[in-house]
Amino acid sequence: MKVPFLDLKTQFKTIEADVRARWEDVLANTSFILGPAVREFEQEFAGFLGCKHVVGLGSGLAALELALRTLDIGPGSAVLLPANTFIATALAVSGVGATPILIDMDPRTYNIDPAKLTRFIEQHCQDDGSALSVSNSCPLVSIRGSLPRAIMPVHLFGQPTDMDEILAIAARYGLRVIEDACQSHGARYKGRRTGTLGDMAAFSFYPGKNLGAYGDGGAVATNDDALAEQIAMCRNYGSKKKYYHEIAGTNSRLDSLQAAVLSAKLPHLDEWNAARRRHAERYAAGLADCPQVACPVTAADRDHVFHLYVVRAERRDALQAYLSEREISTGLHYPIPIHLTDAYRDLGYQEGAFPETERAAQDMLSLPMCAELTDAQVDYVCECIQAFYAGE
Repeated sequence: MKVPFLDLKTQFKTIEADVRARWEDVLANTSFILGPAVREFEQEFAGFLGCKHVVGLGSGLAALELALRTLDIGPGSAVLLPANTFIATALAVSGVGATPILIDMDPRTYNIDPAKLTRFIEQHCQDDGSALSVSNSCPLVSIRGSLPRAIMPVHLFGQPTDMDEILAIAARYGLRVIEDACQSHGARYKGRRTGTLGDMAAFSFYPGKNLGAYGDGGAVATNDDALAEQIAMCRNYGSKKKYYHEIAGTNSRLDSLQAAVLSAKLPHLDEWNAARRRHAERYAAGLADCPQVACPVTAADRDHVFHLYVVRAERRDALQAYLSEREISTGLHYPIPIHLTDAYRDLGYQEGAFPETERAAQDMLSLPMCAELTDAQVDYVCECIQAFYAGE
C-alpha cells in the first residue's frame, strides 16, 4: 500500500469544479493583482478568523517580515522566538535588521516554553524604566545591548502555543506579540482562532498548508485599523494610490489566482481539520502499545489542527528508511535546529544551548497527515511501525 505524506491530487478532485470556475472568472476579468478575488478572500478569511482585517501577501515569510516592519522593529531591536521552528521565523527577524533571541521548547507541546522565556528575561535583561535591554551579563556578545521589542510565538505543527502566558509576559515587559500562525489555520485556543490573539499574526498559504494555495501566498491578520492600513500600503510599494508613495514599501501581494483557490478551499477547512484530528486519534490508538514511539499530545483548552503529525521515535532514521521501503512517505521537521545552521552560527549559540530542541531534532519523525488519508492507510502505517520495533 502506498501512503503519501500529503495528497493534494485527491484534494483537488473534490474542489476542481469550483477552482476552475473561479479561475475562469479571474482570467475573464484580467484583474490579476489586488483584484476582486483578493478582496473577497481577505474578507472571508477575516470572518473565518473572527478579526477585523486580513491583508493578503506574497508569502508567509513576507507576512512575518512586514508585521515586524509595521511595528517599527528593526536594527538594534531583538525578537524572542522559539528555537524549535522553521527557519523562516528567524529569517523574518533578520530580514528587518533585528536580532533573533532563541528560547528552548516545551517537550510536551514542541512550542516555546513560557517558563524559559521568563527566565531568560529575568536573567539576561534589564529594565531602566523606559526600555528592556539585553544586559552585559548575557553570555552572547552578539545580542548584548539590543532592545527586546517583541515575542514571536509559533503555533507549531498546528498546536496553539500557551498564549495566556505569552501575553502576560508581553504585558509585563512592554513587548509586542506577533503570532506565527503559518501552520495553524483554523486552530483554536480557548475558543478563539489562532491569528487573533496577539497584536498581529502571519499566515502562510504554501501549497502543503492546511489552507494552501497553488503557489506561494501569505497574509497578516490584525484587529488594529492603523496596522492593517500600514501593511496594505507596505505590500504595494508604500502606496494607497498609484504613484503616490507614502512610505518606503515593497512588492509582496497575494495574486488573484491564488486568492481564488483559497476562497474555494476555505469553506472546507474546518471539515478537513476535523478529519486530521480523527487520523491523529487513530494513530495514537494504533501506536498506544508501542513504547518506542511517543505520539503528540494536545494541550488543554485548544484545538490542534495537525498540520503535521510528529512523533518522537527511537532509532528514528532506521525507522524512516524502513517505512520508505514499504512506500510510506515521512518527513523530518526539523533535523537541524536554527542555532546550529550555518546561517545563524554568528549568533554565538553553541551545541547544547537548547537541549530539548536538540534532542527533538534527533528523534522527531513526521508521519503521513492530510484529510484525504484513509483509515486503512493509517492502520498500515501503524502496523509497519509495530513490525519495525518487533523485529529489533
